[in-house]
Amino acid sequence: MRRRSMQPPVPTVRLRRIAAFALLMLLIALASCSGVQDAPPARAGGETVAPAASAQPQPAESGAAADGAENGAGSAGGPAGASQAAGDPAEASAGPAAADGDPAAVRTEPDAVSGEKRITIGFAMDTLLEERWKKDRDLFVAAAAKLGADVKVKSAAGDDARQVAQAEAMISEGVDVLVVVPHNAESTAAIVSKAHKAGIKVLSYDRLITNADVDLYVSFDNVEVGRLQAQALVKLVPKGNYVYIGGADTDNNAHQFKDGAFEVLQPLISRGDIRVVYDQWSKDWKPMQALDNMREALRANGADGIDAVIVANDATAGGALQALEEYGLAGRIPVAGQDADVAAMRRIAAGTQTMTVYKPIGRLAEDTARLAVALANGDPAGATRRVNNGKIEVPSILLSPIAVDASNLDETVIADGFHSREDVYGTSGGE
Repeated sequence: MRRRSMQPPVPTVRLRRIAAFALLMLLIALASCSGVQDAPPARAGGETVAPAASAQPQPAESGAAADGAENGAGSAGGPAGASQAAGDPAEASAGPAAADGDPAAVRTEPDAVSGEKRITIGFAMDTLLEERWKKDRDLFVAAAAKLGADVKVKSAAGDDARQVAQAEAMISEGVDVLVVVPHNAESTAAIVSKAHKAGIKVLSYDRLITNADVDLYVSFDNVEVGRLQAQALVKLVPKGNYVYIGGADTDNNAHQFKDGAFEVLQPLISRGDIRVVYDQWSKDWKPMQALDNMREALRANGADGIDAVIVANDATAGGALQALEEYGLAGRIPVAGQDADVAAMRRIAAGTQTMTVYKPIGRLAEDTARLAVALANGDPAGATRRVNNGKIEVPSILLSPIAVDASNLDETVIADGFHSREDVYGTSGGE
């Protein structure tokens, strides 16, 4: 008698195979979820990008670390190897939007809430050597983060070719809009042309890019800055010998500051009340250049041959005051600057610098971030002015600067939180 086969019926085999396959798929899915659930979005090269909305502004670096290339070291925006060795914050990706890392990384993943691609702003800065520009960087990045945008910051350390190369890199990486603080107003025109070919709009921040089809210019009324400087000194010295020490000849703002100052001085010069006995630019806005200029002015005119000094910004005013100190003239000759740097505020409190011009850069940064997002979205910027840059009448928004001296220091820069009382007056708080 033949035995029957003990194999199960065909339907039972199929059911077991289906169950085994389903179990395998479930195990694979669970393994996949556990491997990526908590991982932040990946960037090229294995680095990660943190969400902008949860980040805080990067702390300001010291001048040497921020723009070390200007002192012969790796800088914010200096050569790649050197800048990373110096801990350069500008070559790292975008302020609060990401931790230091791959500068080529750009966020492209959609927003977790809206599902839309996040806007990425390229912020091409001239320098981070001066305190003022570190404030701009931090305020701008924080303002953009509040709007849900990411920012990539690069600083060229005062190098024209490097700034153009950095901007080109951000264009190729696919930023949605480019914000530029030009080192050389004319050289950076190439950035505008290349950005437009890629369909990217360009906003000129604080300094105007010349001879280019700039989409928007946001700054302060720089001619008014110069007027405020000259008006303050003319009140103190209506007659006498003046020294004018300008900023970088390559910076359009430096020319506007000078235009404003001489608009006030010229009638008095024509009348013979004022003589400008020295007038020179300071290459790359370097305080050492201003120091050399002031020394030269003193050698040419003598300690008794100068009655007032107008200097294009507070950093260069510090250089000029160093020369005046060498001649025992600090505090005896009125000196005007601008930018409201903390060192200048201390000099004003101490009586060695007469005045500065305060430009509320918090408002500048916030307005520019908002307008950059609008440009990226194709929205109208709402420009209220037009400024000729040698090629076109650039749509512009110009904010009002404020003259600051010892009489209103507390009501302006301290009341606004731009500087603390302790920073300006020391531990005594000015009491």
